[in-house]
Amino acid sequence: MLVKAWMSTDLISVDENTSMMKASQIMKENNIRRLPVMKGDKLVGILTDRDVKAASPSKATTLDMHELYYLLSELKVRDIMTKNLVTISPEETVEKAAVKMLEHRISGLPVVNDQGKLVGMLSQGDVFRVLISITGIYRGGVQFAFNLPDKPGSIKEVADVIRKHGGRMASILTSYDSCEEDCRHVFIRILNMEPDKLKALEDELDQNFILLYTVKDALKDV
Repeated sequence: MLVKAWMSTDLISVDENTSMMKASQIMKENNIRRLPVMKGDKLVGILTDRDVKAASPSKATTLDMHELYYLLSELKVRDIMTKNLVTISPEETVEKAAVKMLEHRISGLPVVNDQGKLVGMLSQGDVFRVLISITGIYRGGVQFAFNLPDKPGSIKEVADVIRKHGGRMASILTSYDSCEEDCRHVFIRILNMEPDKLKALEDELDQNFILLYTVKDALKDV
């Protein structure tokens, strides 16, 4: 899935000469954790809530109110923003964006096109939306997890059994992490079934494959 399909394009940005107080107010009013910082039409930095907190005076400061207010009014976004930018292209995958966030320990990425223009922002929340979409949890409340041989046709064998019992698959995901050699973990989510039919399906799957677990997700308590 490409970044351009999931990024936020309703952007709020600030000029590098904006005061920290004003930028902090903008972030609070719009309930956002990061602000792109612009110099003209060029992206030059990112201001995060952590940057603001780090630059804010300690409660133990000896400055009086007037001195404190003057200090904060003089402090500009350019003085405290993060300048070492990590960006992503709208044509790259959300998966790559997630890797960048994880490796750099950041919670969002500016999306910059080939011309260097800021065209969007991708946040952790956007990545979560992708996860929810590809897993199909809103469509299907039952997930089967298998340990299957890493060979052609192994998933088809499981799918044939599911279809035989009238099951409809919402998603199929695979993982090689935490799995021994020559195998893979496969997670198949199906649409809800009547309890007796689901029990018959689960029994046959357990008899013919290594069924790690069955989970019935109830979203009513979310």
